[in-house]
Amino acid sequence: MLPLFGDERRREINLGGSSSVTTSQAAILNQARARRIERETVRKRHESAVTIQAWWRGITDARRARQELREQFTGDITGLTGLRCLVLIGQDTDFLDRWTAEVLSQGSLFGLAHGRDREHWLVLMRQVFFLLLRSISDCTRSERAVSCLQVLCSLLNPASAIEALGFSGNQLTVSITEYAVRHDLYQYLARLIQTIGPEAKNAPTLPFFVELIYRPLNTLERSSEAFLRCFQSLAIHILTIPLLPNRIPISSLTALSAKLPLSSLSVLSTSIADLASTIPLQSHVHLIANLYTFTSPRYAILPPSSLKTYLQLMTASLSILPVHALDPPSASDAAPAMSWDDDGDSESEQPQVAVVTSFAPTPRLPPLDTRTQKRLQILPSPSHLNALLKAVQHDRGALPDLVSWLVNLCTVWPTRKDKILSTLLLYGGGGLVREIYRDYVRNSPLGKDENMSSLMDPSLASAWPPLLLLTELYTQSLLTMGDDEFFSNSRTSLTLDELVVFSRALFNIAFALYWRDDQTKIQEGGVPGLNLRWVGVRDKITKCLQAIHARDSRKPFMPENHWHVNSQIDMNSFIDAAVFEEQQLDESSAPRALTKRQLSHFSPRLGVLNNIPFAIQFETRVLIFRRFVENDKWNRNRDARGRIDVSIRRGHIAQDGYDRLAEADLRAPIAITFIDQFGEPEAGIDGGGVFKEFFTSLCKEVFDTDRGLWLENKRNEIYPNPHLYATEPHNLNWYRFIGRILGKALYKGILVEVAFAGFFLAKWLDKQSFLDDLASLDPDLYQGLIFLKNYTGDVEDLALNFTVAIEEFGIAKAVDLIPDGSNVPVTRENRLQYIYLTSHYRLSKQIKLQSEAFFEGLSDMIDPKWLRMFNQQELQILLGGVNAPVDVQDLRAHTQYGGLYDDDEPTIQTFWKVLEDFDQEQRRLFLRFVTSCSRPPLLGFKQLNPLFAIRDAGSDEHRLPTSSTCVNLLKLPRYTSEKKLHDKLLQAISSGAGFDLS
Repeated sequence: MLPLFGDERRREINLGGSSSVTTSQAAILNQARARRIERETVRKRHESAVTIQAWWRGITDARRARQELREQFTGDITGLTGLRCLVLIGQDTDFLDRWTAEVLSQGSLFGLAHGRDREHWLVLMRQVFFLLLRSISDCTRSERAVSCLQVLCSLLNPASAIEALGFSGNQLTVSITEYAVRHDLYQYLARLIQTIGPEAKNAPTLPFFVELIYRPLNTLERSSEAFLRCFQSLAIHILTIPLLPNRIPISSLTALSAKLPLSSLSVLSTSIADLASTIPLQSHVHLIANLYTFTSPRYAILPPSSLKTYLQLMTASLSILPVHALDPPSASDAAPAMSWDDDGDSESEQPQVAVVTSFAPTPRLPPLDTRTQKRLQILPSPSHLNALLKAVQHDRGALPDLVSWLVNLCTVWPTRKDKILSTLLLYGGGGLVREIYRDYVRNSPLGKDENMSSLMDPSLASAWPPLLLLTELYTQSLLTMGDDEFFSNSRTSLTLDELVVFSRALFNIAFALYWRDDQTKIQEGGVPGLNLRWVGVRDKITKCLQAIHARDSRKPFMPENHWHVNSQIDMNSFIDAAVFEEQQLDESSAPRALTKRQLSHFSPRLGVLNNIPFAIQFETRVLIFRRFVENDKWNRNRDARGRIDVSIRRGHIAQDGYDRLAEADLRAPIAITFIDQFGEPEAGIDGGGVFKEFFTSLCKEVFDTDRGLWLENKRNEIYPNPHLYATEPHNLNWYRFIGRILGKALYKGILVEVAFAGFFLAKWLDKQSFLDDLASLDPDLYQGLIFLKNYTGDVEDLALNFTVAIEEFGIAKAVDLIPDGSNVPVTRENRLQYIYLTSHYRLSKQIKLQSEAFFEGLSDMIDPKWLRMFNQQELQILLGGVNAPVDVQDLRAHTQYGGLYDDDEPTIQTFWKVLEDFDQEQRRLFLRFVTSCSRPPLLGFKQLNPLFAIRDAGSDEHRLPTSSTCVNLLKLPRYTSEKKLHDKLLQAISSGAGFDLS
């Protein structure tokens, strides 16, 4: 080879012998290095020259060979030589078009597929198949693309091969089909279809694309591995195409729907997990929409195994999607979804605090097209759910899969949860609750005492969906279930015996999840196969437990100690630990207004006390409450110098109390000085008794229903006046003040002789009200709603809509219960929602502002998490004492004496004998006479502050006994006969006379 750059290899030789210049050692080394670099450069130049020359020769040879191939192809276009030349030429659109046109015009596609050329033709035709498929990628709407697609469809059509070759042609088609599927046929088709927008559904190539989709599925043997691979590719690439039904012409869509072998969906049953992990996150929504579109018309005729696989595949996709993924953008970007059993605006203006468990960004899906949204809206519709339930009835084996799908749908789409649950409750006359319980939950290992340590074991994954769906269904049913229906053992609900077992299982699960010291796993871990964290499981179960316990509190039916865990934990250490955790939380930087879920994360014991407080006995919780208060007092370290001195006029107790104390720090000691009618301070020092007298008088005034702030129900329980007048700013300030005063009573342990309606007390505890609460407020409306719930005729004949009638200032008007409610008729499907919203409006919405103002004042004195340790009935006891018999012996054991009296004095002996002879009603009158409250303290008379006392009132037997309720003091004259003492005492307590401040 001639050198391109001269003979660089020629060495320079010095013939003069030694160098004429004395060279140092360093210079010699540098020269050697330079020559080495020079030689390396020359070598690289030489190699590059060789490479360029070889490339050029290759190009020249290729051009020459390609030209020869073209000439040979032209001489034998439809022959085997032409076919070989076509494959060797490769992706040349002109030659592919010529070959396509020739075989179509001559009908010679299968002309060489027989005899000794059969195998050669098959190998070459597989290559040509993908050359044609790739050639149309840039011209998916052109006529030349149509010609190519015609050839492709013929190659995959067994009928064309059989017509040309007889039955042996079928094997050729199967071989080409298997090769095409194995080499990503559906991936090519997906890309090609998506290059044509949904608006261009009349493109001439679309029918051929559709045919290429279903041909392999109809050709391959359904029991073969190739068919499974084909179906998997269809699911991954074709059924995930956005708006697939909208991209296809109606005639082709009908053909595709008919030809898809959905009856063989069961072949995917073993590969669902792999499919779910392979499909991109954003494509799962389209898989759900497309799979529903093609499968739903066949629910009734699908084989049970295929129906199960369909539900499992839908469930797997739902479990991967983030919450709200199926919502329109406006809904998913809004605040957390509200169900119609929540007070939708109860905390709309309150700052929300969240426990951050991960700083990873929340997955965000691209906005959904309105047509996809419309298709998805059918998933939770009554018609679709009823169709699925009816299909499952033919084979009950698919019910667990349907249950899993429903749980995931409710989780991912919380704004549709109520619609779903209402439909399920109404289906088939309402027996689904019992069916799920008896078939799947009753014998479930979950909640059993022996399985509590393995609660999160993946082996129990299949047991969770039935339990969770039953929990949601039962919680929902209780919202609109009256006590008559609840206790009637109707087929729409669980029997009381079943409820005892079910509630205990739920209780065990909830307690185990709250009691874990490692709450991180609860916050971050999830149920296998469900898009639900353990903290969500705990919340659902807690909500159901609270609803069941509320029924049991009103009308007890559970066994004794059913709700308690005394045997599992040491109560003394529990109390100490709860108080310590509360103090630690109070001293930390955590915000005071923590939600119940956040509180559970910080403190397991406070989580129990705030979510399932009934796990701990009421008396224990009262002790904890008093310890919380004592700790708060100690932390404030108030003394006499920090007290508030207040002057109150005798005739203006409420107004002066409001003016002086509305903005005061009521946790500080308050010293009351009464001003008499002449403007002079009354004598005496307030050591607590005068304040109690002020408080008792204040309560009589502010809770007087004649003032317009409160109304009474049929049970003489008071609740805020729902009239518009009561929502004026001045009156809301009064509600706020009354809340603060009542908080002061709780703080000091003063009992209040006032009974609040249960639905109003529920607002203090952030709990929802129930339909049965309406019976005491508006019996006529309650009976009307019960009639509507049980109505068997056409509900629309009743001509109801989603409005409620109210009267303001003598003018009747209709208020919408939902947006545009006046135009939304009440139907069989939505009547449960109407019943709930109507009762919710009367029980909650109408008194929302009043309740919020009251609770704002109450929270200023009492930490809301302290109150959440009790239910409504317990809170009433905490306020006004226990509605229990008056224990005279307990009262005597905690009585102090003054003057000439002691426990052995004859008059005192006679007094206790008379009091023992009183019936309970007379004892209550006596208790009210001396303490201003007719109910004894919850933990006995040792809690009375100050203790009950009896003082000598002289020897005048004509004088009636008197009392000082401010200090729980009875002033008893020294009567010499039992009859006189009995008569005088009974006269005094019955008339209410004898109050005297000494």
